Amino acid sequence: MESPPYQLISYIAPSAPATRRPAEGRLAFLRPEIGFTPNWYRTHLRIDFGERWHADPAYRRETVLAMRAELRKRFPGSPIGGIDKDNSPLDLLTGVQGGCLVAAIFGVPILYAPDSWPTCAPRFLTDEELASIKPPDLDKNPAFQALMSQVEWIAESEGRVEGFINWQGILNNAQRLRGQQIFIDMVESPDLCRPLFGAIRDTILEGTRRLRDFQRRTGADYRFLTLSNCLVNLVSPRQYRERLLPYDREIAEATDCIGVHNCAWNANPYLSDYARLPRVGYVDMGMDSDLKRARELFPQARRAIMYTPMDVENKTLAEISRDLERIAADYGPCDLVCADIEAGTPDSKVLGILGACAEISARHGRTGPLRG
Repeated sequence: MESPPYQLISYIAPSAPATRRPAEGRLAFLRPEIGFTPNWYRTHLRIDFGERWHADPAYRRETVLAMRAELRKRFPGSPIGGIDKDNSPLDLLTGVQGGCLVAAIFGVPILYAPDSWPTCAPRFLTDEELASIKPPDLDKNPAFQALMSQVEWIAESEGRVEGFINWQGILNNAQRLRGQQIFIDMVESPDLCRPLFGAIRDTILEGTRRLRDFQRRTGADYRFLTLSNCLVNLVSPRQYRERLLPYDREIAEATDCIGVHNCAWNANPYLSDYARLPRVGYVDMGMDSDLKRARELFPQARRAIMYTPMDVENKTLAEISRDLERIAADYGPCDLVCADIEAGTPDSKVLGILGACAEISARHGRTGPLRG
């Protein structure tokens, strides 16, 4: 496995789904990354996360400042949502269109809600459309051009365009475009999948290139990508290896560093294939995975556990602390990702998790991110 030039860490901007960013400085042995749902912020601040939030960067800027202020009030001194950094420049990009941008580029309508992330309308490709699919022309694509108009506004407002678009991954996007039929296609008509997978790959790479070129001109130089494999547990290891891994590899080979996101699923059946990807700087998985084996397979990547919001809400702090001790022993140094925390989870629970991570890290020390 080719070593990454640097590590990636989990990153959750206020109200955004979890994504990744380059590691900086010395990291805590068990580094917590905490995130809350849009409903959490709406409950406390009455923010409307509908279409305007995703289309109007000026309105979004107002809400980001309000969310950062709320986090500082509730969790002073913490790094939650990046509140340990100044308000300038603000990240006004992360979270835009949730995980739906690629589907929108292919013409799928986005459905918005005042208290949730966007979703895709169930408008799926027919067999005929699938057979003739091509990557959209981004120069003429309304969804992509609308994004770049926002990026230009952010550059005018902040000077530096920080943040990330969630491009998802091959299977995640294919399911949004084809629906559940994609899983049948992979078994019965794999040749039918290839044009779609290739078009998704090319769109991710070209969209990323254009966005990153613009960001670079403002001083934000990002050269990595994340593969979001949230649905990988719905296909067999062989299907992943034969049908999807080649596209993941091509995406990885086109960038300096790759992150692999699995949600909180058991990643065991796919770990060996992930280890064949070049320059893996980040990998995450659920607690049911073989954490010791994952550490052996990815010694130079920043590893992360996706700790479910159900466990955060339902387990006692003593039970959570026992989980964290095992994670640190079997998997550390690593991130603990507590994403999608809902309204109703007490602040004391979040503060307790932060304290437990700090206590464990104090015993183990800090670790510097891998640098080339």
